[in-house]
Amino acid sequence: MAGSSAAAGLLARQLKQMQNDKDIPGISCGLVDNNVFEWEIMLMISDDIKLYGGGFFKARLSFPPEYPLLPPKMRFETPIFHPNIYLNGEVCISILHPPEEDKYGYEQASERWSPVQNPESILLSVISMLSSPNDESPANVEAGALWRDNMAEFKKRVRKCVRDSLDFE
Repeated sequence: MAGSSAAAGLLARQLKQMQNDKDIPGISCGLVDNNVFEWEIMLMISDDIKLYGGGFFKARLSFPPEYPLLPPKMRFETPIFHPNIYLNGEVCISILHPPEEDKYGYEQASERWSPVQNPESILLSVISMLSSPNDESPANVEAGALWRDNMAEFKKRVRKCVRDSLDFE
């Protein structure tokens, strides 16, 4: 299990760095049950992110023992309506996909996970994704259709999820 102990050491350093880094406002992270492979994340979305601004979204990053060779999984625990987030909260974003050729041809290998990524780059990508979804292959088909065809209804649904996020435990 040498790989997993190396991963644990790397994750502990990355967590400490993120907790001490004041350059990334609006992101708070800590361990779930003192397990360095399970992080609890709180994204406090600033008002300059148009659609989701003011929201408080709780999420979880689950790292595999093979990290950083393989990506973690990210799942929102706070319900969030977005084209690139499955109904169960799982985030579908290129950098969280394993480093291999995309059999569907949507993504270049360079867009997918690589060991140079880290939790900070993942979370910054997710925040960026909130303001500019990829509707080419939506994880939430209804959200993708509304984003493309009915922006007023999409914004209404997002505003409701932002309001609900303030009450979510």
